[in-house]
Amino acid sequence: MNGLNKLARRAVLLLIGAAMLAACSAVDISSKGKALPANERWAMLPLLNRTETPLAGLRAESILQPLLHQRGLDQLDVYPTELSKDTMLATDERAMLDQAMQWARDQHIRYAVGGSVDEWRYKVGVDGEPAVGVSLMVWDLETGRVVWSAVGGKSGFSREAVSAVAQKLLRQLTDGLPLTKAGASAS
Repeated sequence: MNGLNKLARRAVLLLIGAAMLAACSAVDISSKGKALPANERWAMLPLLNRTETPLAGLRAESILQPLLHQRGLDQLDVYPTELSKDTMLATDERAMLDQAMQWARDQHIRYAVGGSVDEWRYKVGVDGEPAVGVSLMVWDLETGRVVWSAVGGKSGFSREAVSAVAQKLLRQLTDGLPLTKAGASAS
């Protein structure tokens, strides 16, 4: 009987732990039902920084780019650095995104990935937990329409880096990107 009580307590603790981990993130992914060909030319557009943390958008981009390569986007062109908000005098983020999209169209690129960083910080308090919030969108540059989008937020534990939490979140978001392999047809 004593062994059964210990087993029941462990099971309850595991369930509580799993519930706590699940409560640490929220992700929503929307796809228009169309698989996107990984073998097309893709552009990585700016991730706009909507936080109070300097360079949060560029930090997220540096994590997102290799994750997209890992998903099979071998023809991924990154927008020119002169279009970065940190190097432009204009503060209009929408204009910066429009310029980056126009650059991608001029390069005859079919799909573009962009979005925003909405949170990138350590929460105030005793533990100082890292928290990241990101939204991603994929545009079909031929039609101008959004064909995929994802938004998510994730917090970590007090000894975890913001970049580690961001990597986990961005991986979770990009894993939902419906890509076809090279040679496969898009449905």
